[in-house]
Amino acid sequence: MSDFIAAEDRALLERHGLADYDALWALKLVAVDEPNTERGGWSSVYRLDLGEAAYYLKRQSNHLTRSLRHPLGEPTFAREFRNIRRYTELAIPALQAAFFAQRRVPGEWRAILLTRALDGWQDLDHWLSRWSQLGDAARSSILRACGELARRLHGAGQMHGCFYPKHIFLREAESGFSAQLIDLEKTRPLLFGERDRVKDLEPLLRRASVWNESEVRQLLIAYLGDGGGIERWSQRLGARRRYKEAR
Repeated sequence: MSDFIAAEDRALLERHGLADYDALWALKLVAVDEPNTERGGWSSVYRLDLGEAAYYLKRQSNHLTRSLRHPLGEPTFAREFRNIRRYTELAIPALQAAFFAQRRVPGEWRAILLTRALDGWQDLDHWLSRWSQLGDAARSSILRACGELARRLHGAGQMHGCFYPKHIFLREAESGFSAQLIDLEKTRPLLFGERDRVKDLEPLLRRASVWNESEVRQLLIAYLGDGGGIERWSQRLGARRRYKEAR
């Protein structure tokens, strides 16, 4: 996979001398959280402010994921970058990549992924934490935005794989809330139809425990489009939730 730089970000990155792998790898920044070392290597995230724009710079070394296509592994960022590009092609609202590159050096397989910061957006966990303080209109708008996002995702034949509140970002405007997704590493095609759709939706409902039955129905109406089949979907989602909670 060759280096990628988004046309919209090239000029800004060039002005700051950051339009190539070496410059971004050498950049001295403070990580926003502890490095991820679950896969034997490491992966870290940094915020990068460049005046009129902000980004999140993600760097990793020997942090690999394996698949049938890559049985010996590849950087997790390579997979996430492909999924970001796929979401863009399919018009699924999601974070945007500004730069991607990977390099093999002695003893290491490194990768960089630079994404645009979602300033002005808040994850669904933020809104759930103050759910009781929101008015009916705001609640309904959030539920509709989440349901419509899931409908666009599944309608495009994709399963997110981690459709959790922390991965759904919302922005409020006069016309209501809009939503988009982050953390696309585990995305895959919908291979098993409705079963995969239930598998994607149920974790969201289980984690959004503040939603009452009426609110879940609002989300399902937005998800199903015409509201048809709500009872059957409620039963299937409830059955999977009981199965997961019993494990």
